Amino acid sequence: MTTKKKVGWSDLKAQLVGLEKTELLQLVKDLYSSSKDVQQFLHARYAMGGGDVLAPYKDTITQWINPSDLRKPLSVAKAKKAIVDCKKALSEPQGLAEFGVFYCEEVFVSLDRCSSEDKSFYDSLCVIFSQALGYIQKLPSTEQQPYLD
Repeated sequence: MTTKKKVGWSDLKAQLVGLEKTELLQLVKDLYSSSKDVQQFLHARYAMGGGDVLAPYKDTITQWINPSDLRKPLSVAKAKKAIVDCKKALSEPQGLAEFGVFYCEEVFVSLDRCSSEDKSFYDSLCVIFSQALGYIQKLPSTEQQPYLD
């Protein structure tokens, strides 16, 4: 019986290093067409499509933290996945600050509409609020004020 070797990033990286530019572009094109999540990630990473590149991530937060239909379940875990995905797509503090503040606002609106006894709901609020403040502090002072009002 043979055991499969676990393949990781370093194995893939070794394969990618030898590719030509056209081969890399074809790979990205294939990935792009394979998944809406990949498309969303690339649109956010490269600020493509105009408008709010955070909108799909924000929609996911609203869906799982503050659904318009109160009969729908809340899911901190699914909202956290959107947060992780957004952080991977963005690297600049302004977008991350905006997203963190949005998440906190959605939690407060949700709590205003109905209470939650789910400890993870409050824990995630504290963590994201702290992270948002950290991102805001990284912004130039002239760009911080809108987030602090």
